[in-house]
Amino acid sequence: FLRMIRFSHTLFALPFAVAQLAVIAVRYADRVTITWQNSILIVIAFTAMRSFAMAANRLIDREIDARNPRTANREIPAGKLSAAAVGTFGVVSLAALLCSAWLLAPIA
Repeated sequence: FLRMIRFSHTLFALPFAVAQLAVIAVRYADRVTITWQNSILIVIAFTAMRSFAMAANRLIDREIDARNPRTANREIPAGKLSAAAVGTFGVVSLAALLCSAWLLAPIA
C-alpha cells in the first residue's frame, strides 16, 4: 500500500504542509489558535487525503495502466493488490480525512 500511494512523496510534501501551518499560526495568531492536537489532525487529514486520491487514481486508471508497458507493473495491474483491497484502503483513508476534518471544524 505504501508503494502504491507513493508514501515517500507524502513524506516529501509534509514539511511544506507543516511550514504552511507555521505561517498561518504566525500570520493569523489573533484569529486562529494552533494546538499540537490541531497540528496532528492536520497532518492526518493531509496524509489521508493524499492516500485517498492516490488510491482512487490507481483504481480509476487500472485498465489503462494494464495496457501501458510503463505502468503495467503497478500494484493492481500486476496483481500485487486487488481492486477491492485498494477500494477498501481508499474508503478508510476518506473516513480518516472526514473524521479529522470534522474534529478540526465541524462545518468542514
